[in-house]
Amino acid sequence: MPSYSHHLFICGNVRDPGHRRGSCDPTGDGDLRSAFKKALKRAGLAQTARANFAGCLDQCEHGPVVVIYPQGIWYGPVTEEDVPRIVSETLLNGRVLDDLVIADDCLNNPDCPHRS
Repeated sequence: MPSYSHHLFICGNVRDPGHRRGSCDPTGDGDLRSAFKKALKRAGLAQTARANFAGCLDQCEHGPVVVIYPQGIWYGPVTEEDVPRIVSETLLNGRVLDDLVIADDCLNNPDCPHRS
């Protein structure tokens, strides 16, 4: 089997409603990951790309968060409506979606202006 061209980690962290940092999967149902799995299959990428559940990626204020490797692209806040565009534009055509990308100066930065 060939190596994966893309490995997507979809944060599925659940927190109590009203938590100050938010929750990437407030209902705990995993719908965002399921949407990615279906979209990968429709695009013919099910054998070469993986959509995996991830615990907290510590970018909560930007959630729901999706990180794509090996490219190292961090997206947030991602909705189910964004999934087809991410698969089409980013995975198939190599384009980073500026409206979803989390800025480098916000990643792992406790002083990110998005943190309260």
